[in-house]
Amino acid sequence: MQIRILSLVVAAAWAASLLHGGETWPQWRGPTRDGQFSGPAWPDSLEEARLVQRWRFPQGPGYSGPIVTADTVFTTETVAKKSERVTALDRSTGKPRWTREWEGSLSVPFFAKSNGDWIRCTPAWDGTNLFVGGIRDVLVALDGATGTERWRLDFVKDSGSDLPTFGFVSSPLVDAGSLYVQAGGGVAKVEAASGKILWHTCKDGGGMMGSAFGSPVILTLAGRRQLVVQSRTRLLGVGLEDGAELWSLPVESFRGMNILTPVQAGPDRLFTSTYGGKTLGIDLRKDGDAFRAAVAWEFKAQGYMTSPVIVGEHAYLQLRSQRALCIDLRDGKEAWTTRESFGKYWSLVANRDRILALDERGELILFRADPAKFEVLSRRKISESDTWAHLAAAGNNLYVRALDGITAWDWAPAPTR
Repeated sequence: MQIRILSLVVAAAWAASLLHGGETWPQWRGPTRDGQFSGPAWPDSLEEARLVQRWRFPQGPGYSGPIVTADTVFTTETVAKKSERVTALDRSTGKPRWTREWEGSLSVPFFAKSNGDWIRCTPAWDGTNLFVGGIRDVLVALDGATGTERWRLDFVKDSGSDLPTFGFVSSPLVDAGSLYVQAGGGVAKVEAASGKILWHTCKDGGGMMGSAFGSPVILTLAGRRQLVVQSRTRLLGVGLEDGAELWSLPVESFRGMNILTPVQAGPDRLFTSTYGGKTLGIDLRKDGDAFRAAVAWEFKAQGYMTSPVIVGEHAYLQLRSQRALCIDLRDGKEAWTTRESFGKYWSLVANRDRILALDERGELILFRADPAKFEVLSRRKISESDTWAHLAAAGNNLYVRALDGITAWDWAPAPTR
């Protein structure tokens, strides 16, 4: 009897971990917004016998990563260089449930044009509604079941900001009935139910330098839960209640190329890296009623577009040099840098002691999270089209958004390690 009860408890705990841990992918970089996956352990192989394509849905180009709920996959695309389309797909079959489309296009500067003029940011899901950032600085709330538009916020019209040079790049964040976005040349808190702007602050200017590349995160640092934002020129903390700027630190970069999303590297430490700057460990301290941010260490390597993942006391990152780096978060010392060069961008997801990288050239690379050496466990070409959108992992499924469509994969779970 005791064994049976224990079995039921274990089964219930396992089911709860799937439901609340790794069974969905509701926003940019996953449930905890840091590229961490808490679902089933992954196998050591990406071979066809272990990773099997479930379905594929063709689409126009787009950079947005897929959003995965219990039964639906949401994906976006740019259509005929004129409009933006959101599609809800049945998670099991890949068949469309609804589509919603609106006019929206933008021509980005010449030095970024090689990567396309497509919808960029990853939407966010609150359990009922999908929040989509259109390239022309428009935020749209859609009913997840029907696609009905609930509200629309046009930052250019409603806040008087300039049209962003690179479009709406920053992915929205949902928290406690509010949305936090880097749009309108600054940082805004928006009421999720109505689309009303509650506050709009930290405006670093419009135009080219006003287009944020990174995405905000909510972290607890120096005893304060706060919004951490990496703009084109600086890293800063913002009060969730009133939008007050709590602290700020200039971050060196070339042409404001602060692209990746910073991550928490300790109780009061942040980790970031920039194109044309350096890789940094930054400490936040409470000084009376004020906060103070200071560089704890710096390393010469330059990040680019890849947001890092952290396993243990080390961060793993794809660099501007197109090599991968493992760095000790305690002192900023290099653990290893790969000799092999890869594509320009990886989207990274960590699962225990495994890290999965989706290379923009359409290759999946599974490697061990080991500071002693770079050890590839398996690699496989899964797309002939570029894969710039962030990889999504949910349950035993992977979702890969290439420039010509989205593909769902079934990954057989690994034996218990």
